[in-house]
Amino acid sequence: MYDVSTRKRALALVAQGRSLNSVSRQTGISRAAIRSWQQRLEPLPRMTSPDPGPPADNQAYAYLLGLYLGDGCISAHPRGAGYYLRIACADAWPGLIQECCEAITKVRPGIGVYALQKEGYRMVTSYSRHWPGLFPQHGPGKKHERTIALEPWQQDIVHAHPWEFIRGLIHSDGCRITNWATRLVAGERKRYEYPRYFFTNLSGDIIRLFTDTLDRVGIDWTQANARNISIARKASVALMDTHVGPKH
Repeated sequence: MYDVSTRKRALALVAQGRSLNSVSRQTGISRAAIRSWQQRLEPLPRMTSPDPGPPADNQAYAYLLGLYLGDGCISAHPRGAGYYLRIACADAWPGLIQECCEAITKVRPGIGVYALQKEGYRMVTSYSRHWPGLFPQHGPGKKHERTIALEPWQQDIVHAHPWEFIRGLIHSDGCRITNWATRLVAGERKRYEYPRYFFTNLSGDIIRLFTDTLDRVGIDWTQANARNISIARKASVALMDTHVGPKH
């Protein structure tokens, strides 16, 4: 049995955006118990951070926003007033890891950034009390299980720097690949190859943010299924190559 203050403390940690696993490890309370309290007790309001002011570099922010929506998360420090911004970057793309670090320092000059090695990827991490204010999409649970919408000031930045936003989304949850197919030419079956871009995300809201921005820059796209966007037309691929390019 747990008293009310213990229950409220656990729920407050969840309200800060912490996962049930994380709160369970910190408090020693089972996930099942915390989940049941969420259903029985009124949830506590999520902690807010001081107004951080606008990003120092809007172009870098548009790119970082794309990375965050794809492979990023924000979590509260267990014993402090600040938050960790974490963005997962695969070891296969060292250029992406470097660009991610540079974008963070441009958005918040003077802030510390480090890349923690994990199995097969690096977790680019930065600590600040201002991250929830800069990324108000932060919240409890997985992104695809809740509403993701940009604030008006974020939408203004994306409108001003659409290609950087697209680059961030492709660099997180997208790729450039070479497809191949065969066709009959003068009675002989020949193979031909063509490049295309893919973007994959479980969140319908993030998919719409991506495709709305593609529309603004004149990119033709098709939706293969609920979670996959394909860009294959020659002119559109050429534009993507000019402004986005493959990961490196």
